[in-house]
Amino acid sequence: MVLRRLIRGLGYDLVKRGKTRDVHDQLVGAMHMNAIDAVLDVGANEGQYGRRLRRHGWYGPIVSFEPQTDVHARLMEVAGRDRDWIVAPPMALGAEDGVAVLECSAESDMSSLLPQNPTLQKISPSSAVTASVEVPLHRLDGLPQLCSERFSRMLLKVDVQGSEMDVLEGAAGILDRIVGIQLETALVPLYVGEQGFRTVLDRLDDLGFDLHLLIPGYYERKLGRQLQVDVVAFRDGRAT
Repeated sequence: MVLRRLIRGLGYDLVKRGKTRDVHDQLVGAMHMNAIDAVLDVGANEGQYGRRLRRHGWYGPIVSFEPQTDVHARLMEVAGRDRDWIVAPPMALGAEDGVAVLECSAESDMSSLLPQNPTLQKISPSSAVTASVEVPLHRLDGLPQLCSERFSRMLLKVDVQGSEMDVLEGAAGILDRIVGIQLETALVPLYVGEQGFRTVLDRLDDLGFDLHLLIPGYYERKLGRQLQVDVVAFRDGRAT
């Protein structure tokens, strides 16, 4: 374990001959190559993303955000066993400070600040909204714990079911310290007002980020097509 961490810190990895590399190994490898020093995990749910990073060799600090109070409690239990995993108080993140209405889904990872559209309601009735609750809404760049210069090469991961671009807008003030961005994007929009895959790529390009990796997400067998995919982009050196 120690040897692997040292080698990855130099931008290399140990892989058994003949072993197929998992896409998340590729993600963590890209993080090491780009000298990421912290991960902002927005839309953490129960900590699935953080656990996945740990399994694939990322041992740096993680700061997670989750607005659903019951889910947040389970996230705290998971992160509490990891000294380098910080969980912010329950809150949603977006383009402004205030209060937002969260549409809580029966499947907690499908909850969103945006209403579900007819496509999602048709193909996934198990994701039906069971409650609407008010949650605190904040900009990332307004959070005092992120104003310090402790982390200067962060990866921003956002999985918030359609509001990813709002979160990105609310990070404008710390964007100079964000080196990598991972966003869930829609090949087929599932929420009212959700921005599509091409729009997201254009915005990342405008901000000076190059696409490095695609990670498959929600595949719908009923339709025979991919509905969501994560895009992972890193700075290309241009001025933003």
